[in-house]
Amino acid sequence: MKDRKAPRGKKQLDPASEAWSKLPWRKLEKHCFRIQKRIYQASQRGNTRAVHKLQKLLMKSEAARLLAVRRVTQDNQGKKTAGVDGVKAVKPKARLVMATHIHPKHWKHQTPRPVRRVWIPKPGKAEQRPLGIPPMIERCKQALAKMALEPEWEAKFPRVAQRDEESAGNGPCMRHEEGLDPVTWIKRATDSTKTLFHEA
Repeated sequence: MKDRKAPRGKKQLDPASEAWSKLPWRKLEKHCFRIQKRIYQASQRGNTRAVHKLQKLLMKSEAARLLAVRRVTQDNQGKKTAGVDGVKAVKPKARLVMATHIHPKHWKHQTPRPVRRVWIPKPGKAEQRPLGIPPMIERCKQALAKMALEPEWEAKFPRVAQRDEESAGNGPCMRHEEGLDPVTWIKRATDSTKTLFHEA
């Protein structure tokens, strides 16, 4: 009977899987955090030119692209939810390729695919609402853009939120007194995003 049993050996990892798991994730996170901190500080100073330069630097860095892919394909709750392309389980080899494809230099030559529309129930109601699910690669691009844009606006919105709380119940909020109405904020954010993506 002993001769009939298959020999037990260690399972051989795929080279791509091994390469993915051995990436210095902690080092990559620190590298991205340093650039994000510089974006935050430049935004606090009001140095828009420095903000845009640092955002482009972050989006083009391999560290940020790898982290964006890992966040979408491994960490996020919807990692197994497919878009119109049907992709829902991305293997390590495909993750490495995807990290290359989401470099901003390729965006002008890529046509975004449409979202997959599904209907989900509204919390506590019998009604349903539409939900658009982008393809996996588009979600990776969005995660990469979020990493670059978030520090810029985190430096601006907390001050506004604090002023709104302080002025609650005491006439118009500080944001409106200074002429910074919601429409202005949205316009500023849109212009900043267009500048970042068009010049990437």
